[in-house]
Amino acid sequence: MALPALLDGTLSIPVIASPMFLCSGPDLVIAQCRAGVVGSFPALNARPAGLLGEWLERIEAETAACPGAAPFAVNQIVHRSNKRLEQDMAVIMEHRVPIVITSLGARPEINDAVHSYGGIVLHDVISNEFARKAIEKGADGIIAVAAGAGGHAGTQSPFALLQEIRAWFDGPLVLSGAIAHGRAVLAAQAAGADLAYVGSAFLAAAEATVAPAYQRMIVESSAKDIVYSNLFTGVHGNYLRGSIEAAGLDPDDLPVSDPSAMNFGAATDTKAWRDIWGAGQGIGVIDAVRPAAELIARLRAEYEDARRALASA
Repeated sequence: MALPALLDGTLSIPVIASPMFLCSGPDLVIAQCRAGVVGSFPALNARPAGLLGEWLERIEAETAACPGAAPFAVNQIVHRSNKRLEQDMAVIMEHRVPIVITSLGARPEINDAVHSYGGIVLHDVISNEFARKAIEKGADGIIAVAAGAGGHAGTQSPFALLQEIRAWFDGPLVLSGAIAHGRAVLAAQAAGADLAYVGSAFLAAAEATVAPAYQRMIVESSAKDIVYSNLFTGVHGNYLRGSIEAAGLDPDDLPVSDPSAMNFGAATDTKAWRDIWGAGQGIGVIDAVRPAAELIARLRAEYEDARRALASA
């Protein structure tokens, strides 16, 4: 199955910039789309909720003014802890958001709502079983979140996860997990993905709503500084060791949280995502804070260099 026209041939590099909680906003999304990758943000980043419509109006206007800009996406947490889901979906439908990324649950009614105006739904999963459920419930494509991804992440090798999904699914498939270099984007395609999902690299984008100390830690850290834990939200994710230590916790001896709910801050006095900073294992190649357009240009150059190197091998 070919990619939807929305994604086929419209990107400067086969990349979707992943939605980063508290870190992705209009400035970053607009810069990403203008540079030719799908920009995205979580609906919950627009606070208060009334801000969501204003953000979408601005993103629509500023990307429409840039010929060749890539489409944008909005991430919806469909877990029961999201009390804004219905309200935010109404705004998304009003603005006919082209791509909706759903997380932490597959909901047929959400898929139907997006399809009603011609949008597409990509659902993120950490296993083949969840991928099957998502497609059965009407999602158009899958984001396979493999080991090493920033924020909430799985534990499976990208090779294992992709090949299991590709054995039965020929639709849009996106790979997430430690992708921060153009070679990794090409590797994702070689392994069976259509597109790569890049998140942590954009934490060091000048347009990201990220504290300077957070960005410094991203630049100074590497894969060894990533800790996998479910303490902070009830769902396993990858976090910067330095931020855990700064909160007075031992990253090598973290207790286990209740996996049945997203318990933001329930396990400790520290607010998850604000004080405990998420990041993926690919951050070792991030060496400076740069404008998003410069980062994307670097990824594109690396990607093309890798393609030429393989062609001549």
